[in-house]
Amino acid sequence: MPLIALGLNHLTAPVSLREQVAFDADAAGDALRALVSEPGVEEAMILSTCNRTELYVGTAAGAEDIPRAWLNRHHHLTPGKLDEFLYRHDEDDAVRHMFRVATGLDSMVLGEPQILGQVKDAYQLARGAQSLKAPMDRLLQHTFAVAKRVRTDTRIGAHTVSVAFTAVRLAEQVFTDLKQACVLLIGAGDTIELAARHLAEKQARRIIVANRTPETAQELAGRYGGYAIALADLSQHLAEADIVISSTAARQPIVTRAMVEQAMLARKRRPMFMVDIAVPRDIEADVGELPDVYLYGIDDLRQVIDENIRSRAAAAHDAEAIIDLQVDRYMAWRRALTVRNPALDMRQHAEVYRDEVLLKARGMLAHGKSPEEALAFLANTLTNKLLHHPSARLREAALNGDLDLLHAAGRLYGLDEDEDGRATRGE
Repeated sequence: MPLIALGLNHLTAPVSLREQVAFDADAAGDALRALVSEPGVEEAMILSTCNRTELYVGTAAGAEDIPRAWLNRHHHLTPGKLDEFLYRHDEDDAVRHMFRVATGLDSMVLGEPQILGQVKDAYQLARGAQSLKAPMDRLLQHTFAVAKRVRTDTRIGAHTVSVAFTAVRLAEQVFTDLKQACVLLIGAGDTIELAARHLAEKQARRIIVANRTPETAQELAGRYGGYAIALADLSQHLAEADIVISSTAARQPIVTRAMVEQAMLARKRRPMFMVDIAVPRDIEADVGELPDVYLYGIDDLRQVIDENIRSRAAAAHDAEAIIDLQVDRYMAWRRALTVRNPALDMRQHAEVYRDEVLLKARGMLAHGKSPEEALAFLANTLTNKLLHHPSARLREAALNGDLDLLHAAGRLYGLDEDEDGRATRGE
């Protein structure tokens, strides 16, 4: 069953296209069920984040192009529209890609830890949709083990770097002293919580958290000494913000140009710095055209992120070596699924011999032979039947000087071990 990884990310596609193919978490389960119902699609997982949308698919031979066609059709795109932006990895390369993604080696922020949690969420969603079979389930388990080892054995996560940290770092460059800044955070997910934590460490003057659910906003704001508002009240507080960082799962922009224009009138030309790290975008793109408004999207963070990449380059090299080794191990297991197991054949032959000889031994008893005679016949005949073919092959190997086969037979039957079970060694 061929394995492919198909997708686009921050390196291959602009945010305007990435948001068109993003999968809403609530609808991803239905999408998975639709995908695995396609002809030739055996199993699948969808990974959709602000930086990437990827399909990991096990297909029947000859069906490798089905996921590409399905992706266009599912998002109602013109056939071929995605072709120049998509990448596809097959077999070993698909496994390597998944390992690199989960360990943060393929992230905008090298080594960032959030992606592993997103892969785990995608795995749980696929399990819930019953779109996984043994090969990919095993691959995901192997992926989590590899990610843990990379974190443990390398310094890939030694420096605190994330998209949230990068956003705060950029804000700090614009507003030299965050202690004088009022920050408005829109959303309450992991990225916004990380931003709130970094801002609290920088002792921002005021933190406002806006969320669709006021209770969630209050819980997050309370942890970092902030003030909570409902998303519906956003326009009333926007003018207070020197810095706006937004990351929600909304399908449409929640900060419009009109809202920002009104806020800037109230601010009397005091600048506003805005970072939109959501996909699809939370802030209308033309907000950046307004005077004294400095709007940065997720792709704009790359220049700041590049500074941190250099500090993790050596660790990434070590991580790649670990990944290469683990790719070989997983693929060896996967290939073994398609190889006929001689142990099963040997056991089946032995059971056939056993049943034949047992039937004859019972016939001897039925015809008046003593139990001792029947048992002796059973033991001798079964031994001869089981050893006939191996003995013949070993005699032939001895005559031909086939030492490899002779040594392999010794290992197979434990003949190269001493009485205590230890392997014997030549002097």
